[in-house]
Amino acid sequence: MKLPKIRELLEAIKSLLTKPYTSKFPYVPHEPYPSFRGQPKFNPDKCVGCLACEQVCPAEAISHRDIVDDGIPRRIMIHYTDTCIFCGSCEANCIADNEGIKLTKEWELSFFDRSQAYETIEKELQLCEICGVVIACKDHLKWIAEKIGELSFSSPTLYQSYLKGLNIIDENILKAYKDKGRSDRIKILCARCRRETTLTTK
Repeated sequence: MKLPKIRELLEAIKSLLTKPYTSKFPYVPHEPYPSFRGQPKFNPDKCVGCLACEQVCPAEAISHRDIVDDGIPRRIMIHYTDTCIFCGSCEANCIADNEGIKLTKEWELSFFDRSQAYETIEKELQLCEICGVVIACKDHLKWIAEKIGELSFSSPTLYQSYLKGLNIIDENILKAYKDKGRSDRIKILCARCRRETTLTTK
């Protein structure tokens, strides 16, 4: 029988006198390190539904569905937990001051049913007032108007969206709706309808 070396004896004694390397999970909740990258989560109050996170996601773990056939048009933002690689690109490229979606400390992400491995939020959509096509989320239009300040008055779509977001109605604009001339120019329009109304009202 080969006798243990002095070094091995010292390591054995040391291991008996020191605390174990492993944590007491699951009996005690595990506390991840401050730089730990856990599951990203949407913040409904900060997210503007711009889809920047979807465009930069390398794993295609973020998608959306625009639903416009049930009365209130809305955009459903979807994050698939089982596909996400927790790289943080979504948070880094969020236009809403990196607050619309953020990495969390959540790491216990096991599911018995894989179809449950996702989270969603809903944002209200703004449709073109002529053709009904999706322009953007109302929160996104409001964010743009606030970002560019007084320049938003040069765009009827931004101006009108901002007033509606503040629950303000401009009486002069309501009168212009009733005329038979250039009233379409001051509606909330998509780029195609804006171009057509510009060409036809000159």
